[in-house]
Amino acid sequence: MGKFIIKKTKTGGFNFSLLAMNNEKICVASQVYTTKANCKNALSSIAKNSMRCIEEDRILDLTLKKEQEKVTAPRFEIYFDKQGLYRYRLIATNGENIAISEEGYKSKNGCLNGMKSVSVNANNAEIVDETITNGDKQ
Repeated sequence: MGKFIIKKTKTGGFNFSLLAMNNEKICVASQVYTTKANCKNALSSIAKNSMRCIEEDRILDLTLKKEQEKVTAPRFEIYFDKQGLYRYRLIATNGENIAISEEGYKSKNGCLNGMKSVSVNANNAEIVDETITNGDKQ
């Protein structure tokens, strides 16, 4: 079981990281959320959609040069970053990018394993809300 960490940004918004069981950061928010409720909704969406994408092989590989069959959302997308490393992003049912890999991978297989790790670790993940101070309520 993984762990979502919710943090407040310098601008007053909210974002998150997903840590694997070994405390390695495996994905982060792809955007800043204006409310904590919206941020928490994204966590639920990641758990649900990442599992579905892995189970149903809903993966669009943008690193391939050949034409691919269209994969509708939700889906994982594999792409190259500016350094030429493999990365993934999770696209929600509504077509929005909700999570991205924390790091680039040297191999596509490593990237695929990272996506699988998100689906496993997001399911029933603990939520640690670092925005709460003494006396605050969740």
